[in-house]
Amino acid sequence: MKLRNKINLYTAFLFALLLLLINITVYYSFNKLIIDSEISTANKEIKKISENIGLSLGSIPEGALLRSYVPVNGMIQIVTADNKSLPAVTSPGEQNLSKRKAEFFNSEVSKTIKYQGLQYTFESMPIILQDGSIANLQITKSMDTATDNLSILRIVLFMVTLLALIPVLISSRFLSNLITKPVTSMIRTMTEIRQSGRFKTIKLEGKSKDELFQMGETFNHMIELLEVNFEKQQQFASNASHELKTPLTIIESYASLLKRRGLKEPQLFAESIEAIHSEAIRMKEMTEQLLLIARNQEQWNIEVNQLNLHELITQSVNAFKNAYNREIKWVEEIDPPIIIHTDEKKLKQLLFIFLDNARKYSDEEIVVTAGIEKEEFFIKIIDCGIGIQEDELPKVFDRFYRVDKARSRKQGGSGLGLSLAKEIANAIGISIHLESKLGVGTTATLFYKKKMKI
Repeated sequence: MKLRNKINLYTAFLFALLLLLINITVYYSFNKLIIDSEISTANKEIKKISENIGLSLGSIPEGALLRSYVPVNGMIQIVTADNKSLPAVTSPGEQNLSKRKAEFFNSEVSKTIKYQGLQYTFESMPIILQDGSIANLQITKSMDTATDNLSILRIVLFMVTLLALIPVLISSRFLSNLITKPVTSMIRTMTEIRQSGRFKTIKLEGKSKDELFQMGETFNHMIELLEVNFEKQQQFASNASHELKTPLTIIESYASLLKRRGLKEPQLFAESIEAIHSEAIRMKEMTEQLLLIARNQEQWNIEVNQLNLHELITQSVNAFKNAYNREIKWVEEIDPPIIIHTDEKKLKQLLFIFLDNARKYSDEEIVVTAGIEKEEFFIKIIDCGIGIQEDELPKVFDRFYRVDKARSRKQGGSGLGLSLAKEIANAIGISIHLESKLGVGTTATLFYKKKMKI
């Protein structure tokens, strides 16, 4: 079904539904108003009649007295306490009411009743007879006039609904033309954009061949062309700019320390030389791995060694703290050192990726903790930054995906850090778990899945 026809159909249906709800509300409101008005009028009448009858009982025969007050379309009667009725007086058109069974009530009654398919108001008022006994003065009055008025109201509301749909159909036709025109124009525009190569794919819902579906197909064809060209040309450059920044910053930081205080402080000189040498080697390895990712044709070169995790994390935290002058709290939740077998350089690279993310998206103190949970060693990097929305968490490991695009560009992010982290983690046997709350912060947990020694 074409989008234009969908708009016409949905608009007419929704407007008709709205009119129906309004008309039902109007009808039942008037129905209640009319019935309440009839009952109120009947109640006032019986009160006035009961006062007059009470004054005239004994001086005028009961039959003659009731005939003087009988309604033009109803019945009047007196019912005694034993549910017996004195001769009822009915109007000429309501003779059947005299066959209705009489009933005595101990209190005043005001309601509507149905008898032989017709609706009546029923009023019962206690009165005192001449002999001192208590009886009911009851008046039953037809509601034909009110029922007829409600029938006319139903017909009027139905006709109004039909007449109102005519301008709705005309206006929805105009609206559909107004909406589909820019959609068609967007399809042409996106076809031109496809030739230049930009944007992301969109999810196509349904199988109808309307204009929106065509727009989605055109857009996705454009993205397929972009993915082929963009990934080949930009992947290595983007990864390198993202991952080489941290070791270069550390080298620059320690080199600055050497220039200022290196000759005077031998301990600082040795520490700086070691850090610079370590980061240079790591940078070399990182470049080789980035080339592997770019080519995506070779295996990771994993060098498994025995590591003391306490020392590795301490070195990584101190190096990062000194390089960026950021407050990092390092908390180890177990006393004995933990020994594992994995690739030291890649685990260190993994830590730097998450520390760098925490630095970029949080100005508060970064917390690093380590411990054992369910026989698995874990490292947690906790920040109190901007956080990530829950629906975006599954996407953050996608290559080139950035949660906060504006801030990522400002901080130099390329959307590749977590994608690379996932590949490194898989290569060295580590699983990654992210927990985040928007505006509160993010916790990245690295679980070591292999056997360890304590």
